[in-house]
Amino acid sequence: MAKKRILYVEDNFQNRLFVRRVLESMGYDVIEAEDGHKGIDTAQKENPDLILMDVGLPGMDGLETTKKLKKIPIVNRIPVIALTANAMKGDKERCLAAGCDGYLQKPIGVIELRTQVKNFLA
Repeated sequence: MAKKRILYVEDNFQNRLFVRRVLESMGYDVIEAEDGHKGIDTAQKENPDLILMDVGLPGMDGLETTKKLKKIPIVNRIPVIALTANAMKGDKERCLAAGCDGYLQKPIGVIELRTQVKNFLA
């Protein structure tokens, strides 16, 4: 059985390293993109099973990137989990309204990350 593949769109190297280690320890393959444009291109080329999307990307932010992904027929079915340091009232709702299927606050906890990923890939 092929490993599940997760695309992580994140501009911060340390965050990418942390998430990669957690996900690889769970047996997933991790694909990375550093910005929204690369994230869209990579999603179309790689067709991952799940996308983790940093909201605070430079240039085109993660919410705009998600909106664009959800309009592309070959990738619009892929679940997107928003990862954000924004923890203000209404932030989760903004992420879900933009098309994200899940929401995790930074700093990301290992247990929360594992739980959300398992739930979406079950």
